[in-house]
Amino acid sequence: MQIQITMSNMFLYLDKRDTMSQRSERRGIHVDQSELLCKKGCGYYGNAAWQGLCSKCWREEYQRARQRQIQEDWALAEKLQREEEAAYVSSHGSSQTQPPQSHSQHSLATFSKFEEKKTNEKTRKVTTVKKFFSPSSRTAPKKVPPEKESEKREKEKEEKLQGRRESHGENLLRDLKGIFTQPWEMASPTEESHEGKTPSPSITRQSSIETDRVSQDFVEFLKTLQKPGREIHKQSRGFIESMGNKKDLSAEELSECVQDFYQGMSDRLLNHFKGSSEKVDRVMDQVEKYIMTRLYKSVFCPETSDDEKKDLATQNRIRALHWVTIQMLCVPVDEEIPEVSDSVVKAITDIIEMDSKRVPRDKLACITSCSKHIFNAIRVTKNEPASADDFLPTLIYIVLKANPPRLQSNIQYITRFCNPSRLMTGEDGYYFTNLCCAIAFIEKLDGQSLNLSSEDFERYMSGQASPRRQDDTAPWPQSGTRVDPALSQIHHNLKLLSSLEKRQQQVIEGAQNLQTELAEWQDSVAREVQEILERYPLEIKPRASAIDAENVENDRLPPPLQPQVFAG
Repeated sequence: MQIQITMSNMFLYLDKRDTMSQRSERRGIHVDQSELLCKKGCGYYGNAAWQGLCSKCWREEYQRARQRQIQEDWALAEKLQREEEAAYVSSHGSSQTQPPQSHSQHSLATFSKFEEKKTNEKTRKVTTVKKFFSPSSRTAPKKVPPEKESEKREKEKEEKLQGRRESHGENLLRDLKGIFTQPWEMASPTEESHEGKTPSPSITRQSSIETDRVSQDFVEFLKTLQKPGREIHKQSRGFIESMGNKKDLSAEELSECVQDFYQGMSDRLLNHFKGSSEKVDRVMDQVEKYIMTRLYKSVFCPETSDDEKKDLATQNRIRALHWVTIQMLCVPVDEEIPEVSDSVVKAITDIIEMDSKRVPRDKLACITSCSKHIFNAIRVTKNEPASADDFLPTLIYIVLKANPPRLQSNIQYITRFCNPSRLMTGEDGYYFTNLCCAIAFIEKLDGQSLNLSSEDFERYMSGQASPRRQDDTAPWPQSGTRVDPALSQIHHNLKLLSSLEKRQQQVIEGAQNLQTELAEWQDSVAREVQEILERYPLEIKPRASAIDAENVENDRLPPPLQPQVFAG
């Protein structure tokens, strides 16, 4: 039977093997490469998060749907407004007629009253909470004498005057700084306020250091562009400042703002560089790195989204599938080969490291590096170039084995804020699309896709049974058969322990023999020494005195020479 993989429902192709030798059917995961492309046939890669469309087609569909929603909301608002006006007129009658005014002014006043009422309600709640926690709500106010009250008023006036002088001085310094400082060297107001408000723990210091480094690299890069570099830096700073006031927007609206900025910047760069796409891509990579490093904390896994809930669901799903073996997925990888095992470890490391990156392009680079290690593992195992049909099941196996942190948040972050040209074409877009397919497959994994009955699948998922425990009583498989890597490793370790035990016994026996030989050698040496001493006894002769020794009794020495004087 065949099950298609698509971007929406992720069908699987399940291939039948030959049953001529009456072997059990094995089915492998297969994906048609045409299913990875955009559903509208534009030739770019699609994405499951975009309902199988590329980023360009998805934005067009999103904008059309948004316009329809805005029109429907306006129609509904006008309908409710007419009903409210009719109810108001019928309730008050002709005695409380309003002055003549236009329809638009009346509707604006009605909307303003509604907004004012809503704002007053919010202000009242906030004021109530502040009063509840303020010291004045817990203690009664003290009465102040008239003399002290007048002194207090004079002091407040002096403080206000001093504050005005200080603010005037600060404004003057800021203006002078703006005159004598280059535009791209000035920090944005949002950055200054952010640095002034946030504390400085180790994590914050590390992130601020990284932000400063990226900002410095961005400025150095823009200096090579000269005049357009100043304009790019000015627009980028302005965009970051405007995004600081849009924290309450939804994740899709934040993505729309960033993508609109990318599109506008790319169009202006194309006009400046006269259609040179390579230069435009190089500049856009730096712009993306600068902007997303500054906005990472506010746009990654925002509070208005359910990314965190999806992360927990995916993590629990992968933990529940810990029992899935490499044979169930028909993965053409032999981890007993050292080079293959190293490639698998590197692939797992790369996909886990994706969460530590801030820039969408760097996260995509981790996915690309992971995929290349997977292709290398398949190539070494099969001794031939890897195919796309072998890549997807191996990627699923790597994801199950790694269980990357915040996987859904990282996927959504790349989808929302990456430069769309990277996701639409190239190897980055291809590998990212396959990763989305792998995640969708894991979410919809069932017993049929793993060659298991539904009963066995449910028992494995609930933890009542395990495919590894069922094989414990079976004899060890012979060499040449495909077994679970963990069982093979256990069998290999037991063989090593057995051989080490034999070698240890041999070492102990050799040590005992050496000790016996040393004792016998010591006895034989002692006997030989004793025989020599008995055969050649030792005679000690007196020592002869030296010529210059002080021996007064020795008369054999000639008399000493005496000096003589000869008369000439």
